[in-house]
Amino acid sequence: MTHRILVVGCGSHGQRHLRCFLRTGRVEAATCDQDPRLVERVSAKHDVVGFNDWQTALLVHGPEAVVIATSAAQHVPIAAFVLRHGAAVLIEKPLSTTLDDLPAMYQAMAGSGAAAAVAYVDRFLPGLAEMRGFLQSGVFGAPLQVSASAGQHLPTMRPDYRETRDAYHESGGGAIHSELTDLVDAVQWLVGPATRLYCEAACQSLTGVEVEDSVCVTARHGDLLAAYSLNQFQAPDELTIQVHCQQGSLRFESHRQRWSTFPMGADAWEHHAAPVDQDDDPSVALAHAFLDCLEKKVTPICTVAEAERALRFNLAAHRSARESIMVSID
Repeated sequence: MTHRILVVGCGSHGQRHLRCFLRTGRVEAATCDQDPRLVERVSAKHDVVGFNDWQTALLVHGPEAVVIATSAAQHVPIAAFVLRHGAAVLIEKPLSTTLDDLPAMYQAMAGSGAAAAVAYVDRFLPGLAEMRGFLQSGVFGAPLQVSASAGQHLPTMRPDYRETRDAYHESGGGAIHSELTDLVDAVQWLVGPATRLYCEAACQSLTGVEVEDSVCVTARHGDLLAAYSLNQFQAPDELTIQVHCQQGSLRFESHRQRWSTFPMGADAWEHHAAPVDQDDDPSVALAHAFLDCLEKKVTPICTVAEAERALRFNLAAHRSARESIMVSID
């Protein structure tokens, strides 16, 4: 089955979504951005139709689904409009930078019945998914404590970061909204939602921006204790999550493409390979999962409700760092 989709936004996230949906071989795609030169370049590169106005594209292209990869402040208003017009939505993370528009979003979802999901791609890292399955089997008993750390050198990954939405909180920039949120969704997917947190955040290294590039969070997920650490300036691109349970420990290492087990009483970690052949493979898997949603199939894709929990974590972290207080998460 071929699905007609529209990708709104031709920045780095939008271009990744476009090429990954095209890699599925299951779509007829169009793209859209307010920058005519960018649209011309991206549409020519991928041999798709390009538009400069997403509302016009919605009417002319008539997509079954819209992928929203704009500034985070625009995510929910665009999604609500699209849903009211009967099309499904895949929203780039974070869901938003505020809770204010969410009631309208949920109302549009209820009235539409179309699929709505959020693009947290770490769920499609094979090792994380396999570790989650093992954790849910109960072999090691209940999880008691989590430590999660990640980092990369943003100036290398995105040299133009000062001129993009990464430079502003309101557009989804800063380490909390743009990167910690992936780590948070992964941990909440593993062990359940966070209930309170204390956060320290600062701009330690990046120049030309005022948003934070380094974050440390101590949190509770119910009875479970968690520690998060992330920065945007370290030399290696690494992501590690450890879950310590009643009868053993689990570890996921994205950069080593493996997950590991350490039963109580063992002498060493047992490693399980979980290779990712190409960098885009998890995003292609995400695209397949969203297309499966359009076909009414069950997938591990992040729901809007789950993305709202990640957004509430983001907002609580910002408030905690700003006011130096412990913050409960509704």
